[in-house]
Amino acid sequence: MRVSFAAMLLLLLASLTACRKRDFPQYPADYREYAYVTNGGSNSVSVLDLINLRQDRIIRVGENPTGIAANPAKNEIYAVNTGSNSISVIDAEKNAVAATIAVHSKPYFIDVDSQGERAYVANSGSNNVSVIDLGARREIAVIGAGEAPGLARISPDGKSLVVTNRASGSVSIIDPQSYKVRSVFAGCPGATHAVVLPDSTKAFITCSGGHQVMVIGLARPDSAVASEHADRLLTFLDVGKTPVHLALKPDGGEIFVSNFGSDSISEIATQMNEVGGAYLVGAHPASAIVSADNSTLWISKFNADSIEVYSIDDGKVVNTVHVGSGPDALAFSKEGHLLLATDAKSNDVSVVRVMSRNPSGVSGIGTLFTILPAGRQPNAIVVKGFRVR
Repeated sequence: MRVSFAAMLLLLLASLTACRKRDFPQYPADYREYAYVTNGGSNSVSVLDLINLRQDRIIRVGENPTGIAANPAKNEIYAVNTGSNSISVIDAEKNAVAATIAVHSKPYFIDVDSQGERAYVANSGSNNVSVIDLGARREIAVIGAGEAPGLARISPDGKSLVVTNRASGSVSIIDPQSYKVRSVFAGCPGATHAVVLPDSTKAFITCSGGHQVMVIGLARPDSAVASEHADRLLTFLDVGKTPVHLALKPDGGEIFVSNFGSDSISEIATQMNEVGGAYLVGAHPASAIVSADNSTLWISKFNADSIEVYSIDDGKVVNTVHVGSGPDALAFSKEGHLLLATDAKSNDVSVVRVMSRNPSGVSGIGTLFTILPAGRQPNAIVVKGFRVR
Protein backbone atom coordinates (compact mmCIF):
# COMPACT_ATOMS: atom_id res chain seq x y z
CA MET A 1 0.00 0.00 0.00
CA ARG A 2 2.89 2.33 0.76
CA VAL A 3 4.39 1.80 -2.71
CA SER A 4 0.99 2.23 -4.35
CA PHE A 5 0.33 5.49 -2.47
CA ALA A 6 3.76 6.85 -3.43
CA ALA A 7 3.16 5.99 -7.07
CA MET A 8 -0.21 7.71 -6.97
CA LEU A 9 1.35 10.79 -5.36
CA LEU A 10 4.06 11.01 -8.02
CA LEU A 11 1.45 10.65 -10.75
CA LEU A 12 -0.66 13.42 -9.21
CA LEU A 13 2.32 15.76 -8.88
CA ALA A 14 3.34 15.07 -12.47
CA SER A 15 -0.14 15.84 -13.73
CA LEU A 16 -0.30 19.07 -11.73
CA THR A 17 3.13 20.14 -13.01
CA ALA A 18 2.11 19.43 -16.59
CA CYS A 19 -1.13 21.34 -16.10
CA ARG A 20 0.69 24.39 -14.73
CA LYS A 21 3.23 24.32 -17.58
CA ARG A 22 0.54 24.20 -20.23
CA ASP A 23 -2.11 26.44 -18.75
CA PHE A 24 -0.16 29.18 -16.96
CA PRO A 25 2.16 31.75 -18.54
CA GLN A 26 5.90 31.45 -17.94
CA TYR A 27 6.91 34.73 -16.34
CA PRO A 28 10.40 36.31 -16.35
CA ALA A 29 11.99 36.73 -12.92
CA ASP A 30 11.51 40.51 -12.92
CA TYR A 31 7.78 40.40 -13.79
CA ARG A 32 5.13 41.34 -11.24
CA GLU A 33 1.36 41.21 -11.51
CA TYR A 34 -1.12 42.20 -8.82
CA ALA A 35 -4.85 42.59 -8.39
CA TYR A 36 -6.00 45.47 -6.20
CA VAL A 37 -9.35 45.23 -4.41
CA THR A 38 -11.06 48.09 -2.55
CA ASN A 39 -12.64 46.93 0.73
CA GLY A 40 -15.32 49.43 1.70
CA GLY A 41 -16.01 47.91 5.11
CA SER A 42 -12.40 47.72 6.28
CA ASN A 43 -10.93 50.92 4.81
CA SER A 44 -8.27 49.02 2.92
CA VAL A 45 -7.02 47.73 -0.42
CA SER A 46 -6.13 44.05 -0.68
CA VAL A 47 -3.13 43.28 -2.90
CA LEU A 48 -3.25 39.84 -4.50
CA ASP A 49 -0.13 38.35 -6.08
CA LEU A 50 -1.28 36.81 -9.38
CA ILE A 51 2.05 35.12 -10.08
CA ASN A 52 2.04 33.04 -6.90
CA LEU A 53 -1.75 33.23 -6.35
CA ARG A 54 -1.69 34.47 -2.79
CA GLN A 55 -2.49 37.59 -0.82
CA ASP A 56 0.55 39.87 -0.88
CA ARG A 57 -0.55 42.45 1.68
CA ILE A 58 -3.30 44.78 2.90
CA ILE A 59 -2.86 48.53 2.41
CA ARG A 60 -4.67 50.97 4.68
CA VAL A 61 -6.32 53.81 2.74
CA GLY A 62 -9.13 56.28 3.47
CA GLU A 63 -12.68 55.60 4.64
CA ASN A 64 -14.99 53.42 2.56
CA PRO A 65 -12.88 52.92 -0.58
CA THR A 66 -15.04 52.21 -3.63
CA GLY A 67 -13.74 52.82 -7.17
CA ILE A 68 -10.23 51.95 -8.29
CA ALA A 69 -8.16 52.45 -11.46
CA ALA A 70 -4.68 51.68 -12.78
CA ASN A 71 -2.46 54.13 -14.64
CA PRO A 72 -1.71 52.75 -18.13
CA ALA A 73 1.61 54.62 -18.40
CA LYS A 74 3.15 54.32 -14.93
CA ASN A 75 3.04 51.83 -12.07
CA GLU A 76 0.40 53.56 -9.97
CA ILE A 77 -3.04 52.61 -8.68
CA TYR A 78 -5.74 55.07 -7.57
CA ALA A 79 -8.32 54.17 -4.91
CA VAL A 80 -11.37 56.39 -4.31
CA ASN A 81 -12.14 56.97 -0.62
CA THR A 82 -15.84 57.84 -0.56
CA GLY A 83 -15.98 58.38 3.19
CA SER A 84 -12.95 60.65 3.47
CA ASN A 85 -13.32 62.58 0.18
CA SER A 86 -9.91 61.68 -1.18
CA ILE A 87 -7.88 59.57 -3.60
CA SER A 88 -5.12 57.27 -2.37
CA VAL A 89 -2.19 56.94 -4.79
CA ILE A 90 -0.58 53.51 -4.48
CA ASP A 91 2.95 52.86 -5.74
CA ALA A 92 2.54 49.44 -7.42
CA GLU A 93 6.25 48.60 -7.22
CA LYS A 94 6.36 49.15 -3.45
CA ASN A 95 2.67 48.41 -2.83
CA ALA A 96 2.41 51.34 -0.46
CA VAL A 97 0.46 54.61 -0.39
CA ALA A 98 2.61 57.30 -2.01
CA ALA A 99 0.21 60.25 -1.75
CA THR A 100 -3.33 61.30 -0.86
CA ILE A 101 -5.21 63.77 -3.04
CA ALA A 102 -8.19 65.69 -1.64
CA VAL A 103 -11.31 65.93 -3.80
CA HIS A 104 -14.93 66.76 -2.95
CA SER A 105 -17.93 65.19 -1.24
CA LYS A 106 -18.56 61.45 -1.67
CA PRO A 107 -16.38 60.59 -4.65
CA TYR A 108 -17.25 57.22 -6.11
CA PHE A 109 -15.63 56.50 -9.47
CA ILE A 110 -12.29 57.36 -11.09
CA ASP A 111 -11.17 57.09 -14.71
CA VAL A 112 -7.70 57.74 -16.16
CA ASP A 113 -6.94 58.97 -19.67
CA SER A 114 -5.00 56.84 -22.14
CA GLN A 115 -1.77 58.82 -21.59
CA GLY A 116 -1.92 58.37 -17.82
CA GLU A 117 -1.73 62.13 -17.27
CA ARG A 118 -5.22 63.08 -16.05
CA ALA A 119 -7.80 61.41 -13.82
CA TYR A 120 -11.48 62.27 -13.52
CA VAL A 121 -13.43 61.71 -10.32
CA ALA A 122 -17.22 61.91 -10.03
CA ASN A 123 -18.10 63.50 -6.67
CA SER A 124 -21.65 62.31 -5.98
CA GLY A 125 -22.15 64.41 -2.85
CA SER A 126 -21.12 67.74 -4.36
CA ASN A 127 -22.53 67.37 -7.89
CA ASN A 128 -19.23 67.94 -9.64
CA VAL A 129 -16.20 66.28 -11.24
CA SER A 130 -12.60 66.69 -10.09
CA VAL A 131 -9.83 66.83 -12.69
CA ILE A 132 -6.53 65.55 -11.28
CA ASP A 133 -3.03 66.15 -12.64
CA LEU A 134 -1.49 62.76 -11.88
CA GLY A 135 2.08 63.98 -12.35
CA ALA A 136 1.65 66.82 -9.87
CA ARG A 137 -0.77 64.72 -7.74
CA ARG A 138 -3.26 67.52 -7.23
CA GLU A 139 -6.70 68.68 -8.32
CA ILE A 140 -6.47 71.27 -11.11
CA ALA A 141 -10.12 71.87 -11.98
CA VAL A 142 -13.66 71.29 -10.73
CA ILE A 143 -16.52 70.97 -13.23
CA GLY A 144 -20.19 71.16 -12.30
CA ALA A 145 -22.43 68.24 -13.24
CA GLY A 146 -25.96 67.04 -12.49
CA GLU A 147 -27.25 65.62 -9.22
CA ALA A 148 -25.32 62.72 -7.67
CA PRO A 149 -22.88 61.99 -10.50
CA GLY A 150 -21.74 58.40 -10.14
CA LEU A 151 -19.38 57.93 -13.05
CA ALA A 152 -17.12 60.08 -15.22
CA ARG A 153 -15.82 58.22 -18.29
CA ILE A 154 -13.13 59.73 -20.53
CA SER A 155 -13.30 58.79 -24.22
CA PRO A 156 -10.30 56.97 -25.74
CA ASP A 157 -9.37 60.04 -27.81
CA GLY A 158 -9.52 62.25 -24.70
CA LYS A 159 -11.98 64.71 -26.29
CA SER A 160 -15.19 63.85 -24.40
CA LEU A 161 -15.96 63.20 -20.73
CA VAL A 162 -19.26 61.38 -20.14
CA VAL A 163 -20.82 61.88 -16.69
CA THR A 164 -23.84 59.93 -15.45
CA ASN A 165 -26.05 61.88 -13.04
CA ARG A 166 -28.05 59.30 -11.11
CA ALA A 167 -30.34 61.55 -9.06
CA SER A 168 -31.24 63.93 -11.88
CA GLY A 169 -31.60 61.17 -14.49
CA SER A 170 -29.33 62.90 -16.94
CA VAL A 171 -25.97 62.68 -18.72
CA SER A 172 -23.47 65.54 -18.94
CA ILE A 173 -20.90 65.69 -21.75
CA ILE A 174 -17.84 67.74 -20.77
CA ASP A 175 -15.03 69.14 -22.91
CA PRO A 176 -11.87 67.98 -21.06
CA GLN A 177 -9.73 70.70 -22.65
CA SER A 178 -11.86 73.69 -21.64
CA TYR A 179 -13.30 72.10 -18.47
CA LYS A 180 -16.79 73.16 -19.57
CA VAL A 181 -20.06 71.29 -19.90
CA ARG A 182 -20.74 70.86 -23.60
CA SER A 183 -24.15 69.16 -23.54
CA VAL A 184 -26.76 67.76 -21.14
CA PHE A 185 -29.24 65.01 -22.01
CA ALA A 186 -32.23 64.27 -19.78
CA GLY A 187 -34.66 61.36 -19.68
CA CYS A 188 -32.40 58.61 -18.32
CA PRO A 189 -33.75 57.75 -14.83
CA GLY A 190 -31.08 56.42 -12.52
CA ALA A 191 -28.28 56.99 -15.04
CA THR A 192 -25.52 54.72 -13.75
CA HIS A 193 -22.99 53.00 -15.98
CA ALA A 194 -21.49 54.18 -19.28
CA VAL A 195 -19.11 52.98 -21.96
CA VAL A 196 -17.58 54.79 -24.94
CA LEU A 197 -16.78 53.00 -28.19
CA PRO A 198 -13.09 52.53 -29.07
CA ASP A 199 -13.39 55.08 -31.90
CA SER A 200 -14.90 57.64 -29.46
CA THR A 201 -17.99 58.21 -31.65
CA LYS A 202 -20.73 57.05 -29.27
CA ALA A 203 -21.53 56.65 -25.59
CA PHE A 204 -24.01 54.13 -24.17
CA ILE A 205 -25.55 54.74 -20.74
CA THR A 206 -27.69 52.48 -18.52
CA CYS A 207 -30.93 54.05 -17.26
CA SER A 208 -31.10 51.85 -14.17
CA GLY A 209 -34.30 53.42 -12.89
CA GLY A 210 -36.14 52.00 -15.90
CA HIS A 211 -35.45 49.56 -18.69
CA GLN A 212 -33.50 51.46 -21.32
CA VAL A 213 -30.02 52.31 -22.55
CA MET A 214 -29.41 55.85 -23.80
CA VAL A 215 -27.22 56.23 -26.90
CA ILE A 216 -25.39 59.54 -27.46
CA GLY A 217 -23.39 60.53 -30.54
CA LEU A 218 -20.29 62.40 -29.37
CA ALA A 219 -19.20 65.57 -31.13
CA ARG A 220 -16.77 65.18 -34.02
CA PRO A 221 -15.88 68.70 -35.23
CA ASP A 222 -13.74 67.34 -38.08
CA SER A 223 -16.48 65.14 -39.51
CA ALA A 224 -17.68 65.78 -43.06
CA VAL A 225 -21.25 65.35 -41.76
CA ALA A 226 -22.45 68.64 -40.27
CA SER A 227 -24.86 66.99 -37.84
CA GLU A 228 -21.94 65.18 -36.17
CA HIS A 229 -20.20 68.40 -35.16
CA ALA A 230 -22.22 68.52 -31.92
CA ASP A 231 -23.22 65.97 -29.30
CA ARG A 232 -26.65 64.51 -30.07
CA LEU A 233 -29.14 62.06 -28.65
CA LEU A 234 -29.37 59.13 -31.05
CA THR A 235 -31.93 56.85 -29.43
CA PHE A 236 -33.19 54.98 -26.39
CA LEU A 237 -32.95 51.19 -26.57
CA ASP A 238 -35.39 48.98 -24.65
CA VAL A 239 -33.61 46.32 -22.61
CA GLY A 240 -34.51 44.45 -19.40
CA LYS A 241 -35.47 45.82 -15.99
CA THR A 242 -32.86 47.65 -13.94
CA PRO A 243 -29.92 47.64 -16.37
CA VAL A 244 -26.87 48.18 -14.17
CA HIS A 245 -23.77 47.35 -16.20
CA LEU A 246 -22.45 47.42 -19.77
CA ALA A 247 -19.81 45.01 -21.05
CA LEU A 248 -18.21 46.24 -24.27
CA LYS A 249 -16.49 43.82 -26.63
CA PRO A 250 -12.87 44.85 -27.21
CA ASP A 251 -13.60 45.28 -30.92
CA GLY A 252 -16.49 47.64 -30.08
CA GLY A 253 -19.03 45.75 -32.16
CA GLU A 254 -21.39 44.68 -29.39
CA ILE A 255 -22.40 45.60 -25.85
CA PHE A 256 -23.93 43.24 -23.31
CA VAL A 257 -26.30 44.75 -20.74
CA SER A 258 -26.69 43.19 -17.29
CA ASN A 259 -30.40 43.53 -16.46
CA PHE A 260 -30.38 43.01 -12.70
CA GLY A 261 -34.14 43.21 -12.30
CA SER A 262 -35.12 40.78 -15.05
CA ASP A 263 -32.35 38.18 -14.65
CA SER A 264 -31.24 38.64 -18.24
CA ILE A 265 -28.55 39.90 -20.59
CA SER A 266 -29.42 42.11 -23.57
CA GLU A 267 -27.17 42.25 -26.62
CA ILE A 268 -26.71 45.58 -28.45
CA ALA A 269 -25.23 45.94 -31.94
CA THR A 270 -23.33 49.22 -31.63
CA GLN A 271 -23.12 50.18 -35.29
CA MET A 272 -26.87 49.94 -35.91
CA ASN A 273 -27.96 50.89 -32.35
CA GLU A 274 -30.19 47.82 -32.20
CA VAL A 275 -30.99 45.26 -29.52
CA GLY A 276 -30.26 41.88 -31.04
CA GLY A 277 -31.89 39.81 -28.32
CA ALA A 278 -32.15 39.03 -24.62
CA TYR A 279 -31.04 35.90 -22.80
CA LEU A 280 -32.21 34.66 -19.41
CA VAL A 281 -29.26 33.92 -17.13
CA GLY A 282 -31.01 34.04 -13.74
CA ALA A 283 -30.34 35.31 -10.24
CA HIS A 284 -29.56 38.99 -10.75
CA PRO A 285 -26.64 39.54 -13.14
CA ALA A 286 -24.55 42.33 -11.61
CA SER A 287 -21.74 42.80 -14.11
CA ALA A 288 -20.02 41.11 -17.05
CA ILE A 289 -16.78 41.14 -19.00
CA VAL A 290 -15.79 40.00 -22.50
CA SER A 291 -12.63 38.02 -23.20
CA ALA A 292 -9.86 39.70 -25.20
CA ASP A 293 -10.57 37.52 -28.24
CA ASN A 294 -14.24 38.65 -28.25
CA SER A 295 -15.44 35.04 -27.94
CA THR A 296 -16.87 34.65 -24.44
CA LEU A 297 -18.93 36.71 -22.01
CA TRP A 298 -18.45 36.10 -18.28
CA ILE A 299 -21.43 37.15 -16.14
CA SER A 300 -21.43 37.51 -12.34
CA LYS A 301 -24.76 36.31 -10.91
CA PHE A 302 -24.99 38.09 -7.58
CA ASN A 303 -27.67 36.00 -5.91
CA ALA A 304 -26.68 32.64 -7.41
CA ASP A 305 -23.05 32.71 -6.22
CA SER A 306 -21.87 31.76 -9.67
CA ILE A 307 -20.31 32.97 -12.92
CA GLU A 308 -22.14 32.20 -16.15
CA VAL A 309 -19.95 31.61 -19.22
CA TYR A 310 -21.69 32.59 -22.45
CA SER A 311 -20.33 31.79 -25.91
CA ILE A 312 -20.91 34.87 -28.04
CA ASP A 313 -20.43 33.12 -31.38
CA ASP A 314 -22.69 30.18 -30.47
CA GLY A 315 -25.26 32.27 -28.61
CA LYS A 316 -25.54 29.92 -25.65
CA VAL A 317 -24.35 29.29 -22.10
CA VAL A 318 -21.41 26.86 -22.06
CA ASN A 319 -20.68 26.63 -18.32
CA THR A 320 -21.66 27.75 -14.84
CA VAL A 321 -18.82 28.20 -12.32
CA HIS A 322 -19.75 28.23 -8.64
CA VAL A 323 -17.75 30.83 -6.72
CA GLY A 324 -17.97 32.74 -3.44
CA SER A 325 -21.07 34.50 -2.13
CA GLY A 326 -22.32 37.60 -3.97
CA PRO A 327 -19.97 37.80 -6.99
CA ASP A 328 -19.94 41.29 -8.47
CA ALA A 329 -16.98 43.12 -10.06
CA LEU A 330 -14.87 41.15 -12.54
CA ALA A 331 -11.38 41.47 -14.02
CA PHE A 332 -9.08 39.36 -16.18
CA SER A 333 -5.42 38.79 -15.46
CA LYS A 334 -3.15 40.52 -17.97
CA GLU A 335 -2.61 37.38 -20.05
CA GLY A 336 -6.31 36.53 -19.79
CA HIS A 337 -5.81 33.05 -18.32
CA LEU A 338 -7.51 33.94 -15.02
CA LEU A 339 -10.82 35.62 -14.22
CA LEU A 340 -11.13 37.33 -10.85
CA ALA A 341 -14.49 37.93 -9.17
CA THR A 342 -15.01 40.01 -6.02
CA ASP A 343 -17.42 38.19 -3.72
CA ALA A 344 -19.25 40.96 -1.86
CA LYS A 345 -20.98 38.73 0.68
CA SER A 346 -18.18 36.30 1.54
CA ASN A 347 -15.46 38.98 1.55
CA ASP A 348 -13.07 37.23 -0.81
CA VAL A 349 -11.97 36.96 -4.43
CA SER A 350 -12.68 33.89 -6.54
CA VAL A 351 -9.95 32.95 -9.01
CA VAL A 352 -11.32 31.13 -12.06
CA ARG A 353 -9.10 29.42 -14.61
CA VAL A 354 -10.43 30.48 -18.02
CA MET A 355 -9.21 27.36 -19.83
CA SER A 356 -8.23 24.12 -18.10
CA ARG A 357 -7.49 20.50 -18.89
CA ASN A 358 -8.36 17.40 -16.94
CA PRO A 359 -5.82 14.56 -16.51
CA SER A 360 -7.05 13.06 -19.79
CA GLY A 361 -6.16 16.26 -21.66
CA VAL A 362 -9.76 17.32 -22.32
CA SER A 363 -10.16 21.12 -22.34
CA GLY A 364 -12.85 22.95 -20.43
CA ILE A 365 -13.97 26.56 -20.12
CA GLY A 366 -14.15 27.99 -16.61
CA THR A 367 -12.94 26.17 -13.49
CA LEU A 368 -12.70 27.57 -9.98
CA PHE A 369 -9.00 27.42 -9.13
CA THR A 370 -8.82 29.02 -5.68
CA ILE A 371 -10.37 31.67 -3.44
CA LEU A 372 -8.19 34.42 -1.97
CA PRO A 373 -9.09 36.56 1.08
CA ALA A 374 -10.18 40.19 0.84
CA GLY A 375 -11.43 42.72 3.39
CA ARG A 376 -15.02 43.48 4.32
CA GLN A 377 -17.33 44.53 1.49
CA PRO A 378 -15.01 44.26 -1.52
CA ASN A 379 -16.22 46.79 -4.09
CA ALA A 380 -14.00 46.98 -7.16
CA ILE A 381 -10.94 45.32 -8.64
CA VAL A 382 -8.17 46.27 -11.07
CA VAL A 383 -5.13 44.38 -12.36
CA LYS A 384 -1.64 45.78 -12.99
CA GLY A 385 1.26 43.86 -14.53
CA PHE A 386 4.78 45.26 -15.03
CA ARG A 387 8.50 44.48 -14.97
CA VAL A 388 10.52 45.89 -12.11
CA ARG A 389 13.35 48.28 -12.87
